[in-house]
Amino acid sequence: MKSAGEDYETRAAHWLTDRGMRLLARNFRAKTGEIDIIARDRDHLVFLEVRARSNRAFSTAAGSVDRRKQQRILRTAQLYLQRHPELARLPCRFDVIAFEPRQSGIHLEIRWIPGAFTA
Repeated sequence: MKSAGEDYETRAAHWLTDRGMRLLARNFRAKTGEIDIIARDRDHLVFLEVRARSNRAFSTAAGSVDRRKQQRILRTAQLYLQRHPELARLPCRFDVIAFEPRQSGIHLEIRWIPGAFTA
């Protein structure tokens, strides 16, 4: 059975490919952490974090990617580039795909934040 996180990551992956991105990896794991999706967007290598919140009472999905999480993603991206030196020449971008509750209704809205943070 798929977890809710896996379902959101799958939805995000489909959403990205519909917009022309080419997926390179999903759930890349290293000793430093995990990156949900790694993709090519034309001439950029994009490391994506997928987050979801069903309740606005807590922090937003995008807001939950705090400085500590960003640092783990950056270190993990460095390891990915070490393992894939052929991609190291590409400019890198760190995006967030957030599934946030709408003002009304029960469905979550996709919010894509290209360049959500930098190295």
